[in-house]
Amino acid sequence: MAQPPRPIRIATRAIIMHDNRLLIVNAWKGRTHLWCAPGGGAEPHQSLPENLAREVMEECGLEVAVGTPCLVNEFHDPDGPFHQVDIYFRCRIISGDLTGDWTDPEGVVTHRRWVTREDLSRLRCKPDSLAAVAWKDPGAPAYDPLESIQR
Repeated sequence: MAQPPRPIRIATRAIIMHDNRLLIVNAWKGRTHLWCAPGGGAEPHQSLPENLAREVMEECGLEVAVGTPCLVNEFHDPDGPFHQVDIYFRCRIISGDLTGDWTDPEGVVTHRRWVTREDLSRLRCKPDSLAAVAWKDPGAPAYDPLESIQR
């Protein structure tokens, strides 16, 4: 029997660059086989930039200024009801220390790291266009077509 349709989930993610390095986090609790930009699901009645600032603080202990959108990415589970749209924003760190002790209150992010483009090319990360967007000059937002979910 087919699963009933679920609403499309909206999430926000941060492109945070420092010294030509991108901040990435583990995508699943305690596991580091898949990396992504920090961020998470949008809460109702809160703007997307407010959601993103909250998520980055929770996941990384960093206060950020949320800038312009730079990527819309969507992914789904072709065999199930999951479908998510991620909106990526360029962000700048205002305060916080990535090297200090920090615990994600939800316990999802357990690893954070700064990577060069070369480092990122050796890691499994999502979306596929993450490096191209992170290291390109700001301009019009990009659209990354529907990708299948990774397991």
